[in-house]
Amino acid sequence: MPLDDVDRAIIESLCEDARLSHRQLAKKIGVAQGTITNRLRRLESDGVIQGYSPSLNADSVGWGMTVMAGLCIEKGKIMDVQEHISSDTRVFAVYDVTGDWDSMVLARVKNRADLDDLTKTVFTLEGITRSYTHVVLNTVKESGVVLPKK
Repeated sequence: MPLDDVDRAIIESLCEDARLSHRQLAKKIGVAQGTITNRLRRLESDGVIQGYSPSLNADSVGWGMTVMAGLCIEKGKIMDVQEHISSDTRVFAVYDVTGDWDSMVLARVKNRADLDDLTKTVFTLEGITRSYTHVVLNTVKESGVVLPKK
């Protein structure tokens, strides 16, 4: 079901502050509290809203570096390798991609020693034939999923 203006306003408001109460959302958006409750219930059951979680500052919780790695993986082993990589707590995203790489991995590490460990234990798993790792110098923008323009 497509999102209407009320759905979009609810989602945008929750992206700014997911702790807003139904009453606060209703007042902010200009609809009845029951409308908010019903819309949220539908957005959650339809899988549009998949959960609520805090947005953490990576540096403040001990992640000193963000890295991106492109991986070439042997044919027939992509899913197994990606599943194994996904289980590492430092890894926060694994993507199947087109182009020169089979997979792109985003991870956070504590320091250079942790990066060395990640590179030698995770990015060299059996089935990975080549890896190329980039260290993020500065984060210009990082946010969750945003709504596409209408």
